[in-house]
Amino acid sequence: MQNAESKLESHFKGWAKPGPIPPGASSTPDVPAGETLDAISGHFRIFQLRDGHRFSTDDVLTAWYGTSWAPSASSVLDLGSGIGSVGMIAAWRLPGARIVTIEAQEESVRLARKSAAYNGLESRYDIRHGDFRERSKRGPEGPPLRADERFDLVLGSPPYFPAGTGIEGDHPQKVACRFELRGDIADYTRTAAEHLGAGGVFACVFPEEQLARLETAARHASLTVARRRPVVFKEGEAPLVALFVLMRATDLPAPMRVRTWVEPPLVIRAADGRVHPEYSAVKLSIGFPP
Repeated sequence: MQNAESKLESHFKGWAKPGPIPPGASSTPDVPAGETLDAISGHFRIFQLRDGHRFSTDDVLTAWYGTSWAPSASSVLDLGSGIGSVGMIAAWRLPGARIVTIEAQEESVRLARKSAAYNGLESRYDIRHGDFRERSKRGPEGPPLRADERFDLVLGSPPYFPAGTGIEGDHPQKVACRFELRGDIADYTRTAAEHLGAGGVFACVFPEEQLARLETAARHASLTVARRRPVVFKEGEAPLVALFVLMRATDLPAPMRVRTWVEPPLVIRAADGRVHPEYSAVKLSIGFPP
């Protein structure tokens, strides 16, 4: 049986896969029948349940956007981190950064820890099991975040829909990633604001049609939406989600506190179905072939 790295070639049509080769690639990994081990960034891999929640374009874009606007971040917090897709990409893009992730679902934490071990990230990748809204948990472990912890970059790919407002899916892991079972965008913005360092950036993805809801949550957390980039999944269609950069209002010059810089839409696929050149560039920047 070949190992994961030989199954997915290090070269693709003359393009060499960038980044370090993780320790997990040196031997055949143990991948149970109900799991898969998939490419995430360069040689990095991620464990996922075959029938559970799997990382998406939204996760890729959140990690890319956040690390693009905080390219020198030395400390990163990923809220509601799931199986670790956003955090793993951020770790690949910021090789010197310390990453802290917080996830409430035990199964997702288990998978994320397997991925971190495969990718050789344990020394700088702290995966915490808990609800990031918890501030008064008693016991030896305490709450998942200390009040004095600060980060240069906070990332979040929150659930989009209130519970009971749609078809929730056939797997508990999927439901919690799509529906607001443990908090909503207001919880993400409030927690981000509490743990941003001076000049820090909170980057997230959220539905374009729920823009007012995000802006209200930001305002209540004393954050300003500094940048917004709509995402069009197929050329000619309306944007379904948008990427956001939020900052503490006091960290911005006065004119920027009341105005959001809206970037041109990022297009994922061209009208003919092929990957759009813009998204190809994004994929290249996170270690995927063109």
